Amino acid sequence: MNFTMVAYIIGWILQIEAAFMLLPTIVGFCYGETEHAAVYIITALVSFALGLVIKLKKPKTRDLYTREGFATVAIGWIAMSAVGAVPFTATGDIPNYIDALFESVSGFTTTGGSILPNVETLSHANLFWRSFSHWIGGMGVFVFIMAIFPIMGGYSINLMRAESTGPAVGKLVPRVQKTAKILYAIYLGLTVIGCIVFMICGMSFFDAATTIFGTVGTGGYGIKADSITSYSASVQWAITIFMILSGINYSVYFCLLRRQFKDAFSISEVKWYLGIILVSTAIITWNIHGFYSSVGESARHAAFQVSSIITTTGFSTADFDLWPSLSKTILVILMFCGACSGSTGGGMKISRWLIMGKTIFKELSTMVHPRQVKKIHMDGHVVEHETVRATNVYLASYFFIMLLSLLLISIDNFDFTTNFTGVVAMLNNIGPGLGLVGPTGNFAGFSSFSKIVLIFDMLAGRLELFPMLIILKPACWKKY
Repeated sequence: MNFTMVAYIIGWILQIEAAFMLLPTIVGFCYGETEHAAVYIITALVSFALGLVIKLKKPKTRDLYTREGFATVAIGWIAMSAVGAVPFTATGDIPNYIDALFESVSGFTTTGGSILPNVETLSHANLFWRSFSHWIGGMGVFVFIMAIFPIMGGYSINLMRAESTGPAVGKLVPRVQKTAKILYAIYLGLTVIGCIVFMICGMSFFDAATTIFGTVGTGGYGIKADSITSYSASVQWAITIFMILSGINYSVYFCLLRRQFKDAFSISEVKWYLGIILVSTAIITWNIHGFYSSVGESARHAAFQVSSIITTTGFSTADFDLWPSLSKTILVILMFCGACSGSTGGGMKISRWLIMGKTIFKELSTMVHPRQVKKIHMDGHVVEHETVRATNVYLASYFFIMLLSLLLISIDNFDFTTNFTGVVAMLNNIGPGLGLVGPTGNFAGFSSFSKIVLIFDMLAGRLELFPMLIILKPACWKKY
């Protein structure tokens, strides 16, 4: 383990987070919240100084292999979340640090689950930081570092693989730094366009900015107690569209920018993703038509919730816990489905389900024709055995963590629906579940122990499990 290099990168993380904290500081001053603004200034200075101290010892070598990459990403996200929670506690808005840490982790991992019964009591500075953490975590802070600071040389891909979503990570262009710049340019473009569209639909600048952070980051922190319910129908449709766009593999946008239209529209994962949204929306619209005054209103709520759940955003326009069993079942299935690989969406990813489905058919075909040599293909390319193996290991690890977490939080003695959907919502970075953690509920009732378990689930879900698991393995920390 190259400890010096790991510490050096963590130092960069803390300093970048300090720079990001200047934004809620400005917001605090703009709204006359000088005490809260001062908290952010002090926290930023401490974070910057701590990062500077950690970086004092320059690494002799910049070697950063797979285990260092995974460990660095896991520790970096933990450190970032720990510092990000400080302003919530220091301002007094969330006095308990475990609660503040839960809120911070939920923000950075783009989960959107909250312990707050009424978010409207927060200051504007804290509301902004809470939503902006979605934007930071959506694309990933390590991708940001690679885009701005070329500090890791040819080993950057190991960090990108550890932080990016999906079963495989490739480079859009030969250089990792250029790939990171392209990703962030697209991400920033969607953010700016979305903010403008939201304001055209009637949102104030503050509402539009905080909402688009949670939309393109697929996070789901609302700044109102009813999430998106009180906004107009045009705003809700606009958010629906941008949630869907944010759940698409960013390589599609890269192909569109390069006018490679055939490549952009031939990705099977995206076709399945859009098809699932369309079919699920149609079924739920039919199923809930008696709950609303018109088919159009039913379709709007159905499309919004389907898009919110499959992209793991977590916004809501209705209490879907009151919907019929069929609609709730579809939404729970979509929790496991997830968005596309290479997007800001969470969940298990559609590509993994496609690989698993193709693997099952391959095995069935092999049973019928034992001497047949059959390869798994996606989009005209052979899926290597290593990718299939990694997918199987991911699924096994996923269900192991889910079942263990469910067992651990059951100590609090809540009903099974609350516990099950709560764990699934945290592990898939969705936010709301059903029961006590439904759209109108929150996670405040869980004990500190259960919140720590759920914090681990959120981090594991956002980092695709393995970075959080590998740091628990003693062999990871041995020197070469």
